[in-house]
Amino acid sequence: MDLLLRPGTRADAADCGRICFAAFDRIAAEHGFIGDMPDVETATGLVDMLLNHPGFYSVTAELDGRIVGSNFLDERSRVVGIGPVTVDPDCQNRGVGRRLMEDVMRRATERQAPGIRLLQSSYHCRSFALYAGMGFEFRETLACMQGPPIRRTIPGHTVRPATDADLAACNELCSRVHGVDRGGEVSDALKQGTASVVEHDGRLTGYATDLAFFAHAVGETTEDLKALIAAAPAFGGPGILVPASDHALLQWCLGNGLKITQLMTLMTIGLYNDPEGAYLPSILY
Repeated sequence: MDLLLRPGTRADAADCGRICFAAFDRIAAEHGFIGDMPDVETATGLVDMLLNHPGFYSVTAELDGRIVGSNFLDERSRVVGIGPVTVDPDCQNRGVGRRLMEDVMRRATERQAPGIRLLQSSYHCRSFALYAGMGFEFRETLACMQGPPIRRTIPGHTVRPATDADLAACNELCSRVHGVDRGGEVSDALKQGTASVVEHDGRLTGYATDLAFFAHAVGETTEDLKALIAAAPAFGGPGILVPASDHALLQWCLGNGLKITQLMTLMTIGLYNDPEGAYLPSILY
């Protein structure tokens, strides 16, 4: 197969967006699920943003002069996150996905990233096998949860919009919980106006870049995350990702009207610390 891999450009957005929607939609439908992208326009908008963001590395695959897939690497923090990796449904199971994965993993090695992470849909056994065969290790099962806003307060926990002055405290908290910070993502969320923080006993004890599929949250305790989730006006995209091992948080979400739409798997290579606190990953990690 004469496959050409090259850097993605913004001119690729329409083709890559169409493939991104089709790939997720078909594999989800084959397993009786709803795809992560509601329509081609949403997928194209996402891909266009990633292609135009300086914090993301992109690679596009061409076969016989036409685009058949793409992949991205989130480089906004020291630990990098892979995805979305998508291949035209008509070209799947021919090694394109593996080549796209090898490319971003090579990029991570060149950057001397201490760790690489990704999430995959648990129902997609082929992708799990691909990633495991490439060295990724299972870390956590995540419940994607969606539902109406909870609109509650957690006693002793005050949620407010984050400001630029909170960045250092957010990074310090993330470092304590995960061993690394995600300052690039927090900075982006501050610019977009989606970040929030929770305070307890007069200090910052948790933050969220948003309560959404492409956002993450970190807290000292499960109560901090409850407060952030309860204050959210909505849950963006397919929903938030709740670690199944955080039984108290998972059960609280279920008890407050959120429903599980699918299970996902967090997989990693390299640096990984068992979290010393509570967290919600993003779809990128």
